[in-house]
Amino acid sequence: MKRKTELIVALDVDNYKQAMRWVNLFYPRVRIFKVGLQLFTAYGPQIIQDIRKIGARVFLDLKFNDIPNTMVNATKELLKYKVAMFTVHTLSGPTALEEVACACKGTKTKVLGVTILTSICPHFLKDLRIQRTINQEVLYLAKMAKRCGLDGVVCSAQEAKILRKQLGRNFIIVTPGIRLHRVRRDDQQRTATPQEAIKAGANFIVIGRPILEAKDPLEAVKNLLQA
Repeated sequence: MKRKTELIVALDVDNYKQAMRWVNLFYPRVRIFKVGLQLFTAYGPQIIQDIRKIGARVFLDLKFNDIPNTMVNATKELLKYKVAMFTVHTLSGPTALEEVACACKGTKTKVLGVTILTSICPHFLKDLRIQRTINQEVLYLAKMAKRCGLDGVVCSAQEAKILRKQLGRNFIIVTPGIRLHRVRRDDQQRTATPQEAIKAGANFIVIGRPILEAKDPLEAVKNLLQA
């Protein structure tokens, strides 16, 4: 893996001991771990603190989506735990995005806007009567996120190349929906291999089940980092 693209291992489990076992196994080869809704709901801020005690960073993926006041207050609370990055839905609107970005000024915590979830397929946009294609909609939302002061976005690798070209080198792009082999998608619709995501210009690739369910998870991580 090129140095500029960093691996995030998604701790998509609800078991504290299992989560910390993965962190201890992979760190320091992997230096950043995703804590999502499942793990955070089970253990709250404690899991963040314990991961950071080991020396690793935390990508808190809770996808805030609410009225501006609620999102800002939630942001102020999570800043106490010094996470490296966290997510908000871009569809929460410009006012909420601007106020969250403002709340993060002067901190080391990066705020990322979720564009269109990788589980969403094109016909769903048509059901919502959105005339833009997925690529166009993701670019529209990413431009809004940048305009509102966010540090980057979360999108599939299929849109990352377009965003990198349009939004420049310093805008953070995080790509989930990464599969080690094209044949496996699980519940994801817009997937890519690590190599495709890296080539598209992703700063971070997020991989969970393909690593955690591998026959040899540590070997899978080693192979990824050497790719």
